Amino acid sequence: MGAIIRFGTDGWRARRDGDFTADNVVRIADATGSLWAGEAPGARVYVGYDTRLGAGEYARLAGEVLASHGLAVAVSDRYVPTPALSWAVARDERAIGGLMVTGSHSPNDYQGIKLRMADGGVGPSDFYEELQLLIEPDPTDARGAIERIDFLSPYLDNLYTLVDAQKISGAALRVVYDPLYGSASRYFADLLRSMGVGVTEIHGAPDEGTDETHPEPVEPWVDDCERAVIEIGAGAGLLNDGDGDRVGAVDERGRYVNPQKLIAIILGHLRLNKGWTGRVVLNLSSSILTRRVAKELGCKLSIKPVGFNYIYTEMRKRDVLLGGGEAGGMGFAHHIPERDGLLANLLICEAMAETGKTLGELVDELEARYGRFHYARRDLRVDPEVIEMLRTVLPGLNPPVVAGRVPVAVSHMDGLRFEFNDESWLLLRPSGKEPVVRVYAEAATIELRDELLEAGIGLARGEFT
Repeated sequence: MGAIIRFGTDGWRARRDGDFTADNVVRIADATGSLWAGEAPGARVYVGYDTRLGAGEYARLAGEVLASHGLAVAVSDRYVPTPALSWAVARDERAIGGLMVTGSHSPNDYQGIKLRMADGGVGPSDFYEELQLLIEPDPTDARGAIERIDFLSPYLDNLYTLVDAQKISGAALRVVYDPLYGSASRYFADLLRSMGVGVTEIHGAPDEGTDETHPEPVEPWVDDCERAVIEIGAGAGLLNDGDGDRVGAVDERGRYVNPQKLIAIILGHLRLNKGWTGRVVLNLSSSILTRRVAKELGCKLSIKPVGFNYIYTEMRKRDVLLGGGEAGGMGFAHHIPERDGLLANLLICEAMAETGKTLGELVDELEARYGRFHYARRDLRVDPEVIEMLRTVLPGLNPPVVAGRVPVAVSHMDGLRFEFNDESWLLLRPSGKEPVVRVYAEAATIELRDELLEAGIGLARGEFT
């Protein structure tokens, strides 16, 4: 009898020394193959994998199980970023979907599986609900024949066409690139070099230190990149997470630039320098800064619950310029309805080349125009019964005073969000995947932000009075 498998908003992940086993990979691939073959017999399926130990073998195994359902399965001939898989699926009219073996941004003692729909996107929740019902308790012995192909090279070639490579080349940019030992290792640095960018790559090839690195482009995992930028005098440091769908950055002064500022900079670049148009879709946890930029640029703003699956649903409507989440995932409707951290990094380079400014100068310019805000998230681990209690209580909770301040707006769209008269805000939302309450806050001062965070943590602990 296999483990109970539950897909979150972006796949299934488990410890490599726990539930992530060959048998469970087979069970997931078997259920996925049954579902897809029922929808489109003989359709094509793409399979990719990241740089983690054994990922290639798990991808081959998953591919053979998918093929046993009569599907035409193409398995990557090398490790690839998840956006490359999404792009390959979206560009192939014969494709029904894709399967990616990746631990994404989770610690390296985890591994997981992501599934992508025919349009390359993450897919709706009802797909995963149906999939979970089809997962058998025991693994099948059925196997089929697979094809090994290169779908990475066409993806990288396409990225090259989405920016002004000549302008980037003429800007003589110098950057540090940190893939955090992930599946953009070597590939993105080489792409930048082909555009004339001077690149120093760190944490490129997996080595003995891989398991000590958390492949998420946030503090403190950006520290090495910060130091490298200062040491070589680079104009920016660029990072991707373990499977390349999230982005992070460091400016020339060694300061971490959070995703909210990156979204705002890229949005301004797309509208003002490239002339792209459309709606901007953001999660409920998005920054005041990003919202102000979108409004000033004349972009209709759509706010959705936290999770890129909600942004994906909006991007399918084809009138979206950019979709961005607080965790550093950005999707571009001109490209695919899915996050692409490599393209986001390219657009940062293009923005620097277009303006002749370093990343830090772009941030300074942004804050001078729209204001400086301090954003933070705290993850509070609680007992599972507390999570269930909060899911019941929060939809009806409306305290008149929070952190000594009177809210001017309260939202129960996703957890509980308070907004105050100076645009500062506080959000509490129980995780859908683990016994964690995520508490977000943003304000014009660090002191006020931290006061709001503490008030949110108190509410998460049941201190409602």
